[in-house]
Amino acid sequence: MNQPSLDASSEHLLRDLAPQVLGAVTRRFHDFAAAEDAVQEALFAAALQWPREGVPENPRGWLIQVASRRVLDTIRSEAARRHREGQAATETLSLENPSEAASAPEQDDTLTLLFMCCHPALTQASAIVLTLRAVGGLSTAEIAHAFLVPEATMAQRISRAKQTIKESGIPFQRPSTGERTGRLRSVLHVLYLVFNEGYATSAGTQARRDDLSHEAIRLTRMMRHLQPDEPEVAGLLALMLLTDARRLARTNAEGELIPLAQQDRSLWDKAQIAEGVALLSAVLPKGSVGPYQLQAAIAAVHDEAARPEDTDWPQILALYELLKRMSDNPMISLNHAIASAMVHGPAKGLELLSLLDADARISGHHRLSAVRAYLLEMAGDRDAAIEQYRIAAQRATSIPERNYLIMQTARLSQPGANLDPVGAS
Repeated sequence: MNQPSLDASSEHLLRDLAPQVLGAVTRRFHDFAAAEDAVQEALFAAALQWPREGVPENPRGWLIQVASRRVLDTIRSEAARRHREGQAATETLSLENPSEAASAPEQDDTLTLLFMCCHPALTQASAIVLTLRAVGGLSTAEIAHAFLVPEATMAQRISRAKQTIKESGIPFQRPSTGERTGRLRSVLHVLYLVFNEGYATSAGTQARRDDLSHEAIRLTRMMRHLQPDEPEVAGLLALMLLTDARRLARTNAEGELIPLAQQDRSLWDKAQIAEGVALLSAVLPKGSVGPYQLQAAIAAVHDEAARPEDTDWPQILALYELLKRMSDNPMISLNHAIASAMVHGPAKGLELLSLLDADARISGHHRLSAVRAYLLEMAGDRDAAIEQYRIAAQRATSIPERNYLIMQTARLSQPGANLDPVGAS
């Protein structure tokens, strides 16, 4: 007999609740590693039971109850920690009563969990990857792809980060204003990566994961409320809104990618664009311009163009020039090459791409080959473009992206095909 599976709404509910439940269990037992293991078990139990028995009236309380019992079972089974049983016993009675556990306060610990994972005891790299797991719900493979490293390397980083949290005795509590300022850079980077993974999924069959991008926007709004005078928080929120505004136009009904130049711009979310532009307009005059504000400004230039041919590429190129001075990110260099090609011609873009071939962070990435194919097509070199599209398709780990690149290869391979690149999504 087949086991019934969760429907899409229940899957989204579990993903939304996971960081809140992890925060609540961590706060109760002060053991991040044990809490994470227990929450994973609770999520698995929900995936098995809820399709048969229905979603409980208070799903958050149900998950907290199950996860807390798992932690208590672990505490009881470890002889070396018997002294903690007395401390935990006072909580056991309430946890044995489902109605009392389910009535736990509806406190959203997600933002506190986010700041805890970005604690100074961790390196910035460790803080980011741990938060992507705990708050963003990304798999090890997805995080590895975002950081351009092998999955095994990323698994080791996550394991070390969890061990550091365990050994440091980091308290689970909302940081002070000063602590928030010190951890802000790491927190914003995490939110940026979570959003990107949601907007353009790095692996699997889906082109996007709206739950991730929406959660990143929600958390960034919370950050904006906590630190209303921090320009880069506003810049990041503006960037997310201006980018997410194009979400519905990025794919067709079959989930196939649609490049920016071919998107139906009437589907773009005008309200989100207006909010993003307003945020950016309010923060840019303050003078402290950071990389998120610059990226938001680039997104705004795209969003405000009524037609692809109206895009102000010289302005975009100028913004990328500024951005390159602030960041050594190879993806920024890649986008800078595209903007240069749109202003100065494909030869200039290809010249800049050649400099990235020596950068191990991106030299084997499918997007470098895809952009090279696009620029070669612009330059009229059909055979070289076909080869680069093929290489890009072989390297892509996202099925929609792979399919898109295969389609470009097939389009150019047809006899008499026009060299008219359609661009990227």
